Amino acid sequence: MADDLRVGTRSSSVFRLEVSTSLHKHLNETLEHMTMEETVTMEEIMTMEEIIGFVESLEGALAVRPGPGDGSPEISWGDTFFFYAPDGVMPQATQPFATIVTKNQPGDERSRLDRPDTFRVNMAAGKEAFIDRTGHAPREPATDDPGVTDAVIAHPVYGSVGWLAVVNPGPRTDAAVRELLRDAHHLARARHDRRTGSTTSGR
Repeated sequence: MADDLRVGTRSSSVFRLEVSTSLHKHLNETLEHMTMEETVTMEEIMTMEEIIGFVESLEGALAVRPGPGDGSPEISWGDTFFFYAPDGVMPQATQPFATIVTKNQPGDERSRLDRPDTFRVNMAAGKEAFIDRTGHAPREPATDDPGVTDAVIAHPVYGSVGWLAVVNPGPRTDAAVRELLRDAHHLARARHDRRTGSTTSGR
């Protein structure tokens, strides 16, 4: 009986060792996989400068970046406003077709832009794009978390007029952001052409 117990004890110890070894190996593989995914994600995050450079490459696009000494309100410093302005002069009576904001604004705090290294790109890409990306019309209530990152959402304040937004765009929204910025630029150019009677080319 004693020999049987000793054998049983050794078998139990071996079993526990095998289970422990297996779990440890699985944990290491999981952590390694997570680390690789995190590395890829960090490498593919869109920066503000990358977005600004992309928009400035679009025909007639103008990026306005308010700062100290230019007469702009301090709350706008660090943000970027994109206009269609083929003459290179910021329009005085025209809304931007897209913006990048880097901080909470009065009445617009739900995206939690006070988090470190957080910004939000906002795009007036039109009703069709809005419905396609959100699944509902602009005036219908949105259920998105306005603080979620790397996701196309209705703008937490101007969603009702068709604006879309992305907080910290990354690999999931890189292509979408570029497409929406092109759409917003195209619509802004079309509005400019109607006002001025111009006949600029399509996209």
